[in-house]
Amino acid sequence: MQNKYLFGGFIIVIFLGFMAYLFTQSNIKYENDFEKVKVQDKIVKATGSWVKEKSYQIDSKNRIFSFYMTDKQGHEMRVVYNGTMPNNFESAKSVVVTGEYKDGCFRASNILTKCPSKYEGQNVQNMKTSNL
Repeated sequence: MQNKYLFGGFIIVIFLGFMAYLFTQSNIKYENDFEKVKVQDKIVKATGSWVKEKSYQIDSKNRIFSFYMTDKQGHEMRVVYNGTMPNNFESAKSVVVTGEYKDGCFRASNILTKCPSKYEGQNVQNMKTSNL
């Protein structure tokens, strides 16, 4: 009977240790300074805005989408994404890319675009009268 309790306790300890390990591995940090992103050796989420003056490149044969983005300090970084361009990329107010910096560019595994709100620029009075 004691063997059952020892075995059950052992399984619980292994499970908790495994969960703690997974929790530490999934801790992805947000960075809004590209100079810090470039020296990280792990996956990060970088926030910035698309540099519209440099446009973007689409390689539909290899399914590669690349563009330049800038942070609030003015640092630029080239982003390469294996996939297609997000639908609302051109109207995005800011961009969040997940990945890591390798070989002189940011290798993105995910792109999230933040579009401006349709209510942006309206004051409260305009919103009240339009809802009546």
